[in-house]
Amino acid sequence: MADGEQDAVFEFDRLIGFWKGTCRTWFEPEKLADTSNIEGRFEHVINDKFVRHRYTGSLKGKERSGEETLMLNRITGKYEVAWMDSFHMNYAIMISTGEGTERGFSVLGEYDVGGGQPRWGWRTEYVLRSDRRLVIQSYNRTPEGEEALAIEIDYARAE
Repeated sequence: MADGEQDAVFEFDRLIGFWKGTCRTWFEPEKLADTSNIEGRFEHVINDKFVRHRYTGSLKGKERSGEETLMLNRITGKYEVAWMDSFHMNYAIMISTGEGTERGFSVLGEYDVGGGQPRWGWRTEYVLRSDRRLVIQSYNRTPEGEEALAIEIDYARAE
């Protein structure tokens, strides 16, 4: 096992548990559209090779829930995330891949906005600020490569 793999498994283990926090959502650059409470649980699945993140909250007063499956691909050394959600990704599963960072990892995926239109990018950074604080930031990326913050989850460990 490569050195980076041991670190990555350790980082995933540090996510395991119940978290509560705040989710902020932007639909346009720098125009905050919603702030709401969010609860999430990270747990090992399938022989501890994957981590599942399930969450519930609201968006503009409507219930919202979603799920991510996180893993480190032991062949490529890349982080991989599969994401589905009752609002943002309610028509497809987004698959994102990326690299480790100093305190977490960053992945990039793409999503469809309509038939015959170029796909948009979605970059997500997972940063474990401490054993009790996790920040997940997602950025919308235009086909031209311009990015803007779209979602920020600021979690505090609840158990």
